[in-house]
Amino acid sequence: MKMSVIYYSATTNTSCMAGIIADGMNSVSGVEARAFSIDATDDDFIRESKCIVMGCPTYAADIPAVFHTWLERSAGKLALPGKLGGAFATAQYIHGGDEFVIRTILDHMMVMGMLTYSAGGSKGKPVIHLGPVAIATAGDTEALRPFDETFRIYGQRMAEKAVELFR
Repeated sequence: MKMSVIYYSATTNTSCMAGIIADGMNSVSGVEARAFSIDATDDDFIRESKCIVMGCPTYAADIPAVFHTWLERSAGKLALPGKLGGAFATAQYIHGGDEFVIRTILDHMMVMGMLTYSAGGSKGKPVIHLGPVAIATAGDTEALRPFDETFRIYGQRMAEKAVELFR
């Protein structure tokens, strides 16, 4: 079953975390997951994907304009209705607006007809209510390392739910 992680990354932080989510998805038997920058999507692969996770950095407590524009102008061509969706964010500050970013992405997914999921507290720790967030200074991928396991687990949980729903 195909799954996609789609992201916008101005530095390497968001792309790094997108790759870790895809790794978590790929840990589930029968899953083929790939991560794509919004500038280099494989539209055919994404259209065939049953689960799509999207993420971006937090800019001034909001999603970056380029990602918002992509959501409104390009995401519609990816056959998203009925697919399982999730969201993640990266930020430089703990209270930098990352939850708003995730909610905005999830809202767009629901408007596009997607089913959104995160597992919340149903799978135990780590509890991921809306989607995972990694905090690090722009371009400081070493500071992201403490978040790797949470992002990997999130990817695994998303893949397990997609397999459960769409097998």
